[in-house]
Amino acid sequence: MKIDLTETTSSKINQALVSGRRAIGTPAIGMVLTLVIVTDEENAYDALKAASDSSREHPSRIIAVIKRVSRSPRSRRDARLDAEVRVGSDSGTGETVVLRLHGELANHAQSVVLPLLLPDAPVVVWWPQDAPADPAKDPLGALAQRRITDTYSAARPLDELAVRGATYSPGDTDLAWTRITPWRSMLAAALDQQAAEVVAASVEGESDNPSCELLAMWLADRLGVPVERTQSNGPGLTAVRMETRNGTVTLHRPDGSLATLSMEGQPDRGVALKRRETAELLAEELRRLDPDNTYASAVKFGTDKLAGPEAPAAGSGEKPPAATPAATPAATAAAAKKTAAKKAASK
Repeated sequence: MKIDLTETTSSKINQALVSGRRAIGTPAIGMVLTLVIVTDEENAYDALKAASDSSREHPSRIIAVIKRVSRSPRSRRDARLDAEVRVGSDSGTGETVVLRLHGELANHAQSVVLPLLLPDAPVVVWWPQDAPADPAKDPLGALAQRRITDTYSAARPLDELAVRGATYSPGDTDLAWTRITPWRSMLAAALDQQAAEVVAASVEGESDNPSCELLAMWLADRLGVPVERTQSNGPGLTAVRMETRNGTVTLHRPDGSLATLSMEGQPDRGVALKRRETAELLAEELRRLDPDNTYASAVKFGTDKLAGPEAPAAGSGEKPPAATPAATPAATAAAAKKTAAKKAASK
C-alpha cells in the first residue's frame, strides 16, 4: 500500500502510517529499529531496495531522506515537504517513508526525521554515498547509535578512508570494512592451523579499493608485522599472502567468487568467497549496534604505515604502477584534510 502526501508535515506522515497499518490489518508495530537513509534521487532506488531486502532479517522503519536541489533563488527560499508512505508488501517486512525536502527545509532534515523515529528503538543512519566528513557531528548522524558509510562510493576512496580514520567516533562503520568479513574469518581460521609466527604479509587488489587497504591495516595492526600493499586488475580483493616460519599461507581469489587456500604441508582447498550484494552487507551491519572496536583500531592505523607496490625489474618492459596514497603518506594526509575542509564548508 502506498500513500502520497504533498506539502505535508511529520504529524500527517505519522497519521498516514497508522492509517496504512490499519488498512492492511496490522495495527501493531513489530519493528526493531529505525533505518535512516540519506541519499539523492539517482541512488534512492538502489538504496531503498537494499534496505527493503535487509528488512526481512531486521524488520524496521525505513526513512529515506532525499534533498531536492532548488535551481532558482526564489525556490531555494521556499520550504516544502513531500512524502510517500509504504506499508505492507510494498515495504518488505517493515514500513517505509520517503521524504523529499525542498528549499530551506533541506538544511534542517533532522527536524523532520526526529518525530518519525520509532520510540525506544535504536537508530541507524546510512549514507550510500556523499557521507559527511564527520558523521557523528552531522545533525542526522547525531540521532543515531550506528552510522554507516561506504568509502568505495567516494570519488577518491583512499582519501575518504583517511578522513574516516581521522574523524572516527564510536558507532561509525564502513561497508568497505563489512566486505572483508569473510576474508578476515578465513585468514584467522588459517592461522589457527599454523603454529608458526607470521613474519610478513601482503594484500593484493585493485588500486582504488578501500577494502584492500582496510584488510592490510587490520593485518598490520593485529599481527604487528610489515604488510605490503600490491596492485592487481581485480575484481576487488584478489589475494592475501602471509609469510610464516613454516612457509607461506595464501588465500587467492582471481574471479571474485571462488578462492583457493594454500598452506605448507596441506592440500589446496576451495573456499567460497563470493562478492556480496549491498543488502547482505547492510544486514550484517544491522546485527550489531555496539561500537566495532576492531574496525576502529584498523581504520586509525593509517595507510601511510603500509608498504607500497614494488617497481618491476629493470628491462622487464613493464611500466611501474601509478603511486597510490598508500605509497605517498604526505599526499594522502594533505588530501584528507582538504576533503574534510570542503565537506565541512558545504554544510
